Amino acid sequence: MSASRVSGLVLGLAVLASGVAPMAQTMGIPERFSANAVDVNSGQTGRVEISIRRWSTPAEREQLLGTLYKEGSDELLQKLESMRSVGRIYTPGSIGYELRYAEQRELPDGGRVIVAAAARRMSFYELLNRPRSADYPFTWVQIDMPKAGAGEGVLAVAARVYGDNPNRPIEVENYKLEPIRLQTVTAHEED
Repeated sequence: MSASRVSGLVLGLAVLASGVAPMAQTMGIPERFSANAVDVNSGQTGRVEISIRRWSTPAEREQLLGTLYKEGSDELLQKLESMRSVGRIYTPGSIGYELRYAEQRELPDGGRVIVAAAARRMSFYELLNRPRSADYPFTWVQIDMPKAGAGEGVLAVAARVYGDNPNRPIEVENYKLEPIRLQTVTAHEED
């Protein structure tokens, strides 16, 4: 296990691969999540907005998992990039990223787990010089929303995804030591 895995960021793909049934996924009720973001690596804070226009279908979920298990994370990235947008993740005043996957799962206590993923845009420098960060092409979000009140979560802006067996958890490895913490997450229906 590499030193960059010290944080043990085993996240939502484990939720995706788990036996817990997803909530009825439809093209869905559009929803927006607002959060206070805290980057413990740099000490920076700010707002993050996540807008979900539609929820991913079970068929899309199975496509992504099948691709990861059979062909690996490079092919998973290509498959994710080819999918229709489900929404955006952005900070106020920025364009942000197109999300290509968004799923919610109901928890036994009535809360839910929201998982979203995007292919990370890389800088020209990263594409040309291929530093270590270029090996982390995914953006990954997991939010735990209680039945009532504000939620919390994590945001891995630059992440790798691993998985080779449906019977084992899928790992999401963050490039930095710690993922960005999402605090005081609130949900709002989109207009």
